[in-house]
Amino acid sequence: MNDIRRTILWVIFGFSLVLLWDQWQLHNGRQATFFPTPAKPAATAPAATGTAASGAASTPAPSSLPATAAAPAGSAQVPADSARVPVARERVTVTTDVLRLTFDSEGGSLVRSEFLKHVDMDDKNRPFVLLEESPDRVYLAQTGLIGGNFPTHKTAMTFSGDKTLPDGANQLVARFESADIGGVKLVKTYTVKRGDYAIAVRHEVINSGTAAVTPQLYLQLLRDGSKPKGESAFYMTFTGPAVYTDAAKFQKVEFSDIDKGKASFQKTASDGYVAMVQHYFASAWLLPQGMAREFFMRKVDNNLYSVGVITPLKPVAPGASVSADVTLFVGPQEEKRLEALAPGLDLIKDYGWLTMLAKPLYWLLDQLHKVLANWGWSIVALVLLLKIAFYWLNAKAYASMAKMKAINPRIMEMRERLKDNPQQMQQEMMRIYREEKVNPMGGCFPILIQIPVFIALYWVLLSSVEMRNAPWILWIKDLSTPDPYFILPVVMTLTTLLQTALNPAPPDPLQAKLMWFMPLIFSVMFFFFPAGLVLYWITNNILSIAQQWVINTRMGVPPQFNLPKFN
Repeated sequence: MNDIRRTILWVIFGFSLVLLWDQWQLHNGRQATFFPTPAKPAATAPAATGTAASGAASTPAPSSLPATAAAPAGSAQVPADSARVPVARERVTVTTDVLRLTFDSEGGSLVRSEFLKHVDMDDKNRPFVLLEESPDRVYLAQTGLIGGNFPTHKTAMTFSGDKTLPDGANQLVARFESADIGGVKLVKTYTVKRGDYAIAVRHEVINSGTAAVTPQLYLQLLRDGSKPKGESAFYMTFTGPAVYTDAAKFQKVEFSDIDKGKASFQKTASDGYVAMVQHYFASAWLLPQGMAREFFMRKVDNNLYSVGVITPLKPVAPGASVSADVTLFVGPQEEKRLEALAPGLDLIKDYGWLTMLAKPLYWLLDQLHKVLANWGWSIVALVLLLKIAFYWLNAKAYASMAKMKAINPRIMEMRERLKDNPQQMQQEMMRIYREEKVNPMGGCFPILIQIPVFIALYWVLLSSVEMRNAPWILWIKDLSTPDPYFILPVVMTLTTLLQTALNPAPPDPLQAKLMWFMPLIFSVMFFFFPAGLVLYWITNNILSIAQQWVINTRMGVPPQFNLPKFN
């Protein structure tokens, strides 16, 4: 009866953890995992047509940048919205083979990016949208000048250039030019290459006034603080701003830390980048190495955050001009492409503290895919290679388990005989272990050594955009989403229970029951996991069962199923 009560208490405890997890998600501004409520929309964006919208709820003026980085001491502040030149506001869309970009003539800002090679998960007839300005989402790339009465991302501009990548051409050019403001004109030129997600952006400052000016260029990414739509809390992926420098390396900052004024990152450097990161996709401003820069992050509005960089430009004499070339990356987190763009940019594909293990595992997975041309079979092959690499460690673990299983009847008989004398029971148990040369922890240590490798592989599969919309076989059309029929999670649960049945039952009855409850509780999560991750676990389980079966048979310990007893 006491055992049944303990079992019921464990079930209640597990359900309580589920409820606590849901409340923790809500506390941190995320959607609940098990009992979700409708998500609140982000702040409403300004109208897309007509004259420039008043206010700055979704597109803050540069004067809202951090006070320490807004402008040099004694310089003029950013002009008010009333200083705009009254030009009709329009949206300009340009298209290449992989990108469809929409710019706003107000400031020449990038307000929408569609990836023509990646489909939307809710409607696979539409391309995936990252940057967007709508009533539900705000995610923009903006630039401008500070340090005087200069053009900003709120300044009206006129467009010229290409709207479609011409046949046979390798690039298109979109140009936005402001009118004179305080004797200064800003020209932004976006160059987008065929097959590329990196956009070259040239800022040309033309001084048509009578006095020299010393402007500063700011580059910022503005985003609402909501997780991507449909993102499961089980994935534990990061959404938010990040800063990279050679000295401090990759520094992620939670939106909640910005809310509390606890954002910690390197503020100044002569290298590095700023980025907005989410699952599979990212945007980043990249400056040339050696160019001085000051990083900033701040909360702009109720649910809007900006991350950016400010860099000083050379003094511009009357009648002269100066230009600054930077790169805006807006695209999928394809590791090799990121590595080629800038030092440390590949770290936005975040493997956490296991990066040193995860990167070679991704490389090996990519090599297998080049041969097999199917990401599902590549996962199976990679797990098989890992099991071969760890064969002797696993052999020692299963050999130790087989010895434990062989002496288990003696242990159980002794426990029953000495159940009223715990001290003597413990002494007798240690004597049996010594006589039989059995280490009760011998089956654990070899497995513990492998855990970091398999956790790293978990992050590789979870983070790789290549899994998105990648089919395996039959009903598995997308390895990045849960199995629609829950067949893989059920198989995963059955193989986990089979593994448990093959392991020697612990002498303690309560531990024996927990050995069966824990796999069941753990398996619940796999109903929410991407199919690629579940396939990886199933493959690992099946290979482990086969190896355990062979080793037990060789040691003369026939495989035996230790079924649970709940009476």
